[in-house]
Amino acid sequence: MKKKNLYTRIWVVIFIIISVIQVYPIIYLIDFSFLKTSDFYVSGLFKWPSSPQWGNYVNAWTNGNVPRFFLNSVVVCTVSIVVTLFLVLTLSYAFIKMQWRGRKLLFGLMLLGMMIPPHTTLIPNYGLYEALGIRDSYLSMIIPYIAFNVPFGLFLMAGYLKTIPDSIIESAKIDGCGTFQTIFSIVGPLTKPALSSIGITTFLNCWNEYVMASTFLSKDTYKTLPLSITKFTTEHGADLASQFAVMSIVAIPAIIVYFAFSEKITEGIMAGSVKG
Repeated sequence: MKKKNLYTRIWVVIFIIISVIQVYPIIYLIDFSFLKTSDFYVSGLFKWPSSPQWGNYVNAWTNGNVPRFFLNSVVVCTVSIVVTLFLVLTLSYAFIKMQWRGRKLLFGLMLLGMMIPPHTTLIPNYGLYEALGIRDSYLSMIIPYIAFNVPFGLFLMAGYLKTIPDSIIESAKIDGCGTFQTIFSIVGPLTKPALSSIGITTFLNCWNEYVMASTFLSKDTYKTLPLSITKFTTEHGADLASQFAVMSIVAIPAIIVYFAFSEKITEGIMAGSVKG
């Protein structure tokens, strides 16, 4: 028992150290966003502001074009989440609960999307969007975001759907429910944990994405929030404190969503990993 208690304490200490290492960059980011620019030239690993400089956030909000970019991020993320959840729910039902020729092969091909690094598609997608005339638009972001989130969603939802007895679906059909009515009225409510997990993961992936946004978007009309960092740095590079404020504004929504719904993510993943 003494050895077990010792091992437990050692692991607790290790986890605390890892947690501090993980949380420190966030604390560092927010702390430096309240400093004066002159404080950056004073030596020291961590600097506590003598008086919080809220004006840094005002400068970041106005000079970084944050309101417009924030709205664009909301539009892109909302559409991406809604379409992703719709496709994941309907496609997973078709692959798992319906019998038709070639479904296993096609399902495997869909899951291959999880193995393709998103950024390897930048050049071909750039040329395709340019040819279609949609490069500088919401579609240039929404399409790849959906394409790279659907495979993971299918993988998770497929495992969850296997836990739902076929008798429930058969009873719904006997009662006169059509395919879509069965999906959205019966299967949908039963898969809320998985849908919540997929929706939150999709939000985090879309909200924080920078490389594709910087590649496909050149007009401020459609740029998303992470690009406000580049815009502010380019135009106000000497104002270091406000740059940290811009980065904090970009990071805070994702941090809030993650901590608020982290249990939902775990619940959905764990539920989908158990087959009935």
